[in-house]
Amino acid sequence: MNCKLFVSLVLLLFLCSIKTLAQSTVTGVVTDSATRSPLQSVSVLVKGTSAGAQTGADGKFTIAVPAGATTLVISSVGYGSKEVAIGSGDLSISLSPSSSSLNEVVVIGYGTARKKDLTGSVAIVNAKDFNKGAITTPEQLISGKVAGVSVTPNNGAPGSGSTIRIRGGSSLNASNDPLIVIDGMPLQNATNPDGTPSIAGVASPLSLINPNDIASFTVLKDASATAIYGSRAANGVILITTKKGQQGKPKFTFNTQLGVSKLIEEYSVLSTEQFKNLVTTYGTPAQIALMGDASTNWQNEIYQTAVSSDNNLSISGAVKQLPYRLSVGYLNQNGILKTGYLHRITTELNLNPVLLDNHLKIDLSIKGSFSKSRFANTGAVGGATSFDPTQPVYSGSERYGGYWERLDPSNTVTGLASLSPKNPVGLLEQRYDIGNANRLIANAAIDYKFHFLPDLHATANIGYDYSKGYGDVTIDDSAAVAYMGFKSADGTLHGGQRTHYQSNIGNTFMNFYLNYSRNLDSKNRIEALAGVEYQDYLTTNHYFKSYAYDTAVTSYPQYPFDKPENRLLSFLGRVNYSYADMFYLTASIRRDGSSKFAPEHRWGNFPSAAVAWKINSMGGLRNSKVLSNLKLRIGYGVTGQQDGIGNYDYVSYYNLSDEKAQYQFGNDFYQMYRPGGYYANRKWEQTATTNIAVDFGFFNERISGSLEFYDKKTTDLLNQITQPAFTNFSNTIVANVGSMTNKGVEFTLNLEPVRTNNVVWNLSFNATYNENKITKLTISDIPDYINQIAGIGGNGGLQANAVGYPRGSFYVFKQVYDEKSGKPIEDLFVDQNNDGLINTSDLYIFKSPDPKMFYGFSTNVNYKKWSAGFAMRANVGNYVYNMSATNGAISKFLFSSFLANQNADVLYTNFKGIGDFYQSNYYIQNASFLKMDYVNIAYNLGKLNNSNVGLRFNAGVQNVFKITNYQGIDPEIQNGIDNNQYPRPRTFTLGVGVDF
Repeated sequence: MNCKLFVSLVLLLFLCSIKTLAQSTVTGVVTDSATRSPLQSVSVLVKGTSAGAQTGADGKFTIAVPAGATTLVISSVGYGSKEVAIGSGDLSISLSPSSSSLNEVVVIGYGTARKKDLTGSVAIVNAKDFNKGAITTPEQLISGKVAGVSVTPNNGAPGSGSTIRIRGGSSLNASNDPLIVIDGMPLQNATNPDGTPSIAGVASPLSLINPNDIASFTVLKDASATAIYGSRAANGVILITTKKGQQGKPKFTFNTQLGVSKLIEEYSVLSTEQFKNLVTTYGTPAQIALMGDASTNWQNEIYQTAVSSDNNLSISGAVKQLPYRLSVGYLNQNGILKTGYLHRITTELNLNPVLLDNHLKIDLSIKGSFSKSRFANTGAVGGATSFDPTQPVYSGSERYGGYWERLDPSNTVTGLASLSPKNPVGLLEQRYDIGNANRLIANAAIDYKFHFLPDLHATANIGYDYSKGYGDVTIDDSAAVAYMGFKSADGTLHGGQRTHYQSNIGNTFMNFYLNYSRNLDSKNRIEALAGVEYQDYLTTNHYFKSYAYDTAVTSYPQYPFDKPENRLLSFLGRVNYSYADMFYLTASIRRDGSSKFAPEHRWGNFPSAAVAWKINSMGGLRNSKVLSNLKLRIGYGVTGQQDGIGNYDYVSYYNLSDEKAQYQFGNDFYQMYRPGGYYANRKWEQTATTNIAVDFGFFNERISGSLEFYDKKTTDLLNQITQPAFTNFSNTIVANVGSMTNKGVEFTLNLEPVRTNNVVWNLSFNATYNENKITKLTISDIPDYINQIAGIGGNGGLQANAVGYPRGSFYVFKQVYDEKSGKPIEDLFVDQNNDGLINTSDLYIFKSPDPKMFYGFSTNVNYKKWSAGFAMRANVGNYVYNMSATNGAISKFLFSSFLANQNADVLYTNFKGIGDFYQSNYYIQNASFLKMDYVNIAYNLGKLNNSNVGLRFNAGVQNVFKITNYQGIDPEIQNGIDNNQYPRPRTFTLGVGVDF
């Protein structure tokens, strides 16, 4: 970042904005008409001018009034607008709550709508309801806040992000990520089809967006709300709106937060004493002699207390008719796994001028982020559970960098692999995995209201999302881990590794639409929209060859880069009609053409329709003081799926093989190009959703909520199928052969039990039930078809997709238990088909990693200048394969040349490690849980000594506690396989905020 340019820009905005045009100064205070409590962030505008201000925490404002002005316009979200005459002395103004927040204008995609006019399933989460604490990525702000939306942290690494699922997954082989749109700009998926981050050099692309710049989330869940986004909306849509500038004097806000993170729980392994007893009991004399004299807790050695800080500065105001907001953030987050960290700098500039007598509105947004990460070697997590606890951390020898190691006696060359576990501290300290990611998101939205026809608006949106991810992986040649060996010309083997990587991604976006809205008469209103949209995704991959540690890395790619690219062209339209604020109708259509499909299957149509009936507008209910809202909504729509699908899978194209698949010609090895399988008839996965809902509100929305029922049916489901010999370039392809359903119920309840002059207490609860079922997986519709998928196990995998069951269900043997002790009997399983044999025919579908039900609960209490709150989540019916427990068998730690620790479960099962014990349903454990995500307390000191400086304090704890029967360290595993994941820490935070 050019520091001089940045400082100059800040000074320019500051100097321009301090210029005053006022001839007089007016002061006042704004309060709630019901509670008489002061209202913060209320907009105060001088009617007919651009002069404005906002109230502070004490409800007070000061505004410069141009000569001749006579009226102030006072407004705030959730309250009615009021015009007040300018008089002498201080003004005392009270605002009445609007008919709840139903008049609130919300972003719905391609425009806005009043909340009360909505016909689809739309959830809004504003800044005041965000989760508190050490928030690194945006989606963490709404975890547990929205019914039907599951936000599962990927792991505890800095910036690791989360997996987001809206109303269950709708695909098996394509993406299940929702479309994320920030300030009108659709973003690329956070993950590639193989689960890796879509931007290199960063743990999660979402970590490149500063949560402190976000004002609100709008979640579109059903197809009647999402179909306007067509082929990218099968998994829902999340609209993110960032903070904008406001009319008035410059306002500076600075927030800083210090976080201290600690490991909560260690994996259950044998203590040194238990380990020695088992080796002595079961080991040979030679194996017993391998034990050392140390007593090392390897998990203590790899984890640390991590200190982090998050600092954010913003300035907002207006230069004449140019509102602006400029923010800068710096995050320094250290991981609890030693050596890992994330350093991130973010900046955002929003300019929102209104010109031509309010006929032309322009929203300009530029977001920049620069991150540097060191990725800790997560292999150390598993290594710490299996390394010999009788050995020391350091050997006192120069070999292996001074870290104690025991490799096979035959291993005489440093850098060659062996079967023995590696020193976990050495794994961390001798691997340098440095990733960098730079991202720029720039977009301009231009809205013009025609002078000759004010009901008609023309809107254009142009955006560009560019990222560059690059990094280096360096492994010292003294490391015991040999990821690869390299031979020089003289035949000498060199160890260690040096690897460079880089990719650039450009996402170009353009749309244009016309929007016409008009009140036909006192009861009838219509709004129509029609537009066109274009989006281009271009990736430039640079390939750099890996080298030995003592070999110089070239600064240029070994081969020319490749440029995978795909484009999307769309036509869209929507009509909204309302009658007497009682009956509402919404219909939309989108036609998408994607370059990912063959020409004959390139275009898809995605329609939707929804109706709503505001029942409380009928007859005697209209003026009810009890019932403030009762609306019935019914919607149906079709959405598509193209994310996560290969760019050119409809033709056979050639890929460069990796370094493990080289051909030797003489003394040289070459990577070759080879064709891949293809499927020319691939077409869109389509998901049709029916949604029926009731919204309710009582006592002016002091009690409000909704009850929704949905039914999602995905057809033309993409599934991996086998190919006859010599008919394709691959044994398997992904083809449209299946179908799947997601059915569920969502319930949301918001309460305000107390609202007085001094106390306001809010409660929010949501519950979701989702049932996922695969209904077809083959062209010929085989009703009992089972397709094993990725996992461990000698029989092809621990999970499977099977007709009649949830996707990714566990596929295991049914364990037999001793009747007296209740313990599992090793290698004894139920003969499911009664053929007298135990083989793959006896595997069966058992439980699912996805929860049947999940809940969210949060509460906040405001008492004068104090506020406090907490948030909790719960999952019910989710199961996890405890893979770490499978490392609990005698054969797992007794080897001819080394010893390895194991899970303490061996003390219970006494397994010897024979047969297919690891594929037993004994290791599939109920992972239902209740978690308190955070507890927070804050104090707003207000203005200091009648100055313009405000001071705020907050403190909190994140990841407070969990209640579960799961025997691993964390029951929240997205894919259901607990393979020694990076633990999520408990974090204590202390923050200070200053306004001036």
